[in-house]
Amino acid sequence: MSNLRLKIALQKKGRLSDDSIELLRRCGLKLLSSKSSLFYSAENYPIDLLLVRDDDIPTLIQDGICDLGIVGDNVLKEKTQVNLEFSSCFQTIMPLNFGRCRLSIAVPKDQEYQTIDFLQNKRIATSYPILLQQFLKQENITAQIVSISGSVEIAPGLNMADAIFDLVSTGRTLAENNLKELYVVLESQAVFFKSTSEFNSEKKKIYDVLLKRIQSVIKAQESKYILFHAPRDAISKIREILPGCESPTILPLEGSEDKVAVHVVSRESVFWNTLEKLQTVGASAILVLPVEKMMA
Repeated sequence: MSNLRLKIALQKKGRLSDDSIELLRRCGLKLLSSKSSLFYSAENYPIDLLLVRDDDIPTLIQDGICDLGIVGDNVLKEKTQVNLEFSSCFQTIMPLNFGRCRLSIAVPKDQEYQTIDFLQNKRIATSYPILLQQFLKQENITAQIVSISGSVEIAPGLNMADAIFDLVSTGRTLAENNLKELYVVLESQAVFFKSTSEFNSEKKKIYDVLLKRIQSVIKAQESKYILFHAPRDAISKIREILPGCESPTILPLEGSEDKVAVHVVSRESVFWNTLEKLQTVGASAILVLPVEKMMA
């Protein structure tokens, strides 16, 4: 890897890895993988990707081996709490709106509980001992933390623990292991972060372009392009109905003096009830389209 190329550390497998690579491809990077598939090089831009274990990503940024990283916020928080010096080494640039999950306390389904005090003097298995320790201290709970590097969900079934503290996405893994979610401690998603060290002028230019493209892709994902016909005198009501919209483009309709064509970009979710409200003020021929790219 050339020192003149920007290096990004990504998780080497899993949904977060796939979504990270897809995000960068949507930013226009043409990625070529190595034989091992642990290294990607962009053929059309000076950027390289290194695919590693998720908990190694912050270390690679801290040591200056990579310039940027994409990782779950839960991993970054755990790492910075293990070594408080880490927290001054990183700058979270932005959340990326994928890899959403939560760190939760879960217990066997047949276990009865009333409050979080149920955990008092219990054994809790986790891969995130520091975040769990913080939570227990905050709740004034004394419990035994059982650190496990993987497959935390099997611990209660093996009588290794009375509860677990682990990542939950859909809840399917919990159900498969006869567990139920008791308490959500931390909401997490993928974040884009960097070292607090300054880039040299060449890397700064590459970084600035990449950041702008990522922001544009995410803005496009959050936006919809909406087209419809509407009575000219209903435009003010339509602006109130559509969430997060900019000023609409109003175009005349041939053969109609009292109706116009409305084009608008909405930066929030457009649900069925929003479309039904538009109909109540006279909108018709409503079309909602995804936005592929969007730049201010």
